[in-house]
Amino acid sequence: MKCIVSGATGFIGRKLCQQLEARGNVVIALSRRGDVLGNGEPTLALDFTVNDPSEDLLCGVDVFFHLAGIAHQQAPESAYEVLNYRATERLAKLASAAGVRCFIFLSSVKAMGSPASLHLRSESECAVPSDPYGLSKWHAERALQQAFADDEMSVVILRPALVYGPDVKGNLQAFSRGIRWGLPRPPNRGARSMIAVEDLVALLCVIAQRPPVGVHLWIACDAQSYSTQVIYDLMRKASGKGRGAGWLPHWAWWLGAQVLDMTSGQQSGSTYEKLFGTELYSNAAVLADTDWRPRVTLEHVIEDIISPRDADS
Repeated sequence: MKCIVSGATGFIGRKLCQQLEARGNVVIALSRRGDVLGNGEPTLALDFTVNDPSEDLLCGVDVFFHLAGIAHQQAPESAYEVLNYRATERLAKLASAAGVRCFIFLSSVKAMGSPASLHLRSESECAVPSDPYGLSKWHAERALQQAFADDEMSVVILRPALVYGPDVKGNLQAFSRGIRWGLPRPPNRGARSMIAVEDLVALLCVIAQRPPVGVHLWIACDAQSYSTQVIYDLMRKASGKGRGAGWLPHWAWWLGAQVLDMTSGQQSGSTYEKLFGTELYSNAAVLADTDWRPRVTLEHVIEDIISPRDADS
């Protein structure tokens, strides 16, 4: 296949480009600044807030993997709308006009809004998101569903849960540092669905090989759930440390999370929700509609997530 991957230098994009090339596909890797991939190959610089891909670039493309977007950064609300929503809709229309066979949009479970219960959520159990990131993904999903309901191009919207794997940044990396600095064992509260980047990339490749007819929307996660305490215990074990002591009472965790929200300018309760919230999702739909099966759990790759410095400390 001939494939385009936007957001090619991101955490997921790098792994996807590597896997696509390993399978013998032709890959056109796009990034905003034209940074290089892990193998040193440059990407094509294309800022979707300024320019669209040319007809020549889209000519003969079989699959367009649209991974680019604003995620883990503070940005104006308008920036999320421009890149995550408007650019996604525009790129899909350009891909269809060019004869692209399949357009795969990497959305997020954040497009489903806040959970109303502690139970597993399916694709239809949604609330309108209140945050700019989730709202922009939700708008993009709706636009694709409406615009391509009767289109010849296959459109697949994936909502991955929290993605983990080697070289991951963000909360897992910060948590690993906290353990190195002596963070006590957290209370056993909350749980989250997650997915290994290896499994997510495998799902993307399965869809590209056999694109379904019409528009499809699937949650992507594994069958496990992980609490902050479980992640803490796995990281301690992988670092060669014994079981940590849970000397910090729950109220102190709550208070510390509130202080972090105030000092970082986040909404009150954000940090506590990240640590002890419950967000559980069902992968039943994608399992029923494809032959993809998740094969990796956090325990399999935890040693590659913590840094060598963490393991040696």
